[in-house]
Order: sequence, then C-alpha cells, then structure tokens
Amino acid sequence: MQRRLVIAAAPALLWLRPARALNLTEGDANAGIRAALERGANAAVALLGRRDGFLGNPLVRIELPGYLKDAAKLLKATGQGARLDELVTAMNRAAEAAVPAAKPLLVKAVRDMSVEDGLRLLRGGDDSVTNFFADKTREPLHAQFLPIVTQATERVALADKYNAVAKKAAGFGLVRGDDANIQQYVTGMALDGLFRIIGEEERKIRRDPVGPGSAILKKVFGAR
Repeated sequence: MQRRLVIAAAPALLWLRPARALNLTEGDANAGIRAALERGANAAVALLGRRDGFLGNPLVRIELPGYLKDAAKLLKATGQGARLDELVTAMNRAAEAAVPAAKPLLVKAVRDMSVEDGLRLLRGGDDSVTNFFADKTREPLHAQFLPIVTQATERVALADKYNAVAKKAAGFGLVRGDDANIQQYVTGMALDGLFRIIGEEERKIRRDPVGPGSAILKKVFGAR
C-alpha cells in the first residue's frame, strides 16, 4: 500500500496546501514529477533540435571558449570576423543536429525513475532536474552526440585550425583541456544547454501545470 505523504513526514511538500499534501501519495508525487520531466524533456528537444535552437537562443548559444573568445575580438579587427562567425554558426548547427538523438535516452531515464528519485526531485532545488538528467544520461548522450558533432564540424575547414590554436592555448593554461578540441567542446556545451533548457521547462510546469497529462500535474504542482 502506498504511504500517504503528510506534512510532518514530508517537509519538502510544505509549499503545497495542507489539504492537498495530506492526500498526496508517493505514487502521485512520483507520477507528477515523471510527467513533468518527460514533458520538459520533449519540449527541450523540440526547442533545441531545430534550426537556430542554439544559435538563436542566448541562454544556450555556443560561443568560442575563454581565451579564444577574447582573441576573436582581435581577429575581427584584422578582417577575420566573417570566418569566426562561420565557425560559431557551425558549432551551434552541430549542437542542433545532435539534440534529437537525446530523446529516447531522456524518456527512458524518466520512465525508469524510482520513487526515491521522484521525491528527491520534488523537494530539490533549481538544479535538481539538471543533476538528475546529467547523472543518468550525460555519459551515454556524450557518446551519441560526439559522432554527430564531429561529422557536422568536419564540414568547416576552420575546425582543424580551431583545434590547433586551442591546443597551444591549453598548453599555456588559457583554455581548459576538453575545450581544446572543437568536437569535445561542442558536445559538452550541447549537453549543458540541453540540461539547462529541460530544467527551465520543468520550472514552467511547476508554475503552470497545464497541457498533456495535466490532471496529475495539477494534483502535484497545481496548488501552492
């Protein structure tokens, strides 16, 4: 039999109205957070996995890292701006091409979520959703994204030059090791952006639980 979540036993649910909290089972809580995460993951993939999903979104747009971003200002002053813009566009297009491959793994992570995972996310802070998906899916998603990103960046002649310059910069401690390879850098940034947008989508659902599966979402998130 499912346990009832009472206020005394579940302080994390204090933001729910008392009557609502008293009638909320662990199953309800888990179903609600699972529905929120799956909807958020699908929305994030749809948002990012399209043209300008990264390039046109300032929250996740991929720029040149660290020292190279600063050096780009000097290069633009010497008339190299168009080529640098081409590289930045290519990096973001590569991320946009990779994101759709994430959907099956994200959905599986949500559907395999335990009751304990659900309750931890329900009571967690703003980064709990990001941390959940990162823990469950980052490594396999990195393996899926990398060849897609590699194929996309190989079309840009500047990619090899980026790696050559970044490798030298890394030797002086001006660029982090992973950022010294354009394929690794874009893959990591694409994953960071994906997890960030999933978290943003989940917070929207907490604030306004309307849409597919809204009955359980409203039960869990609809009263504050």
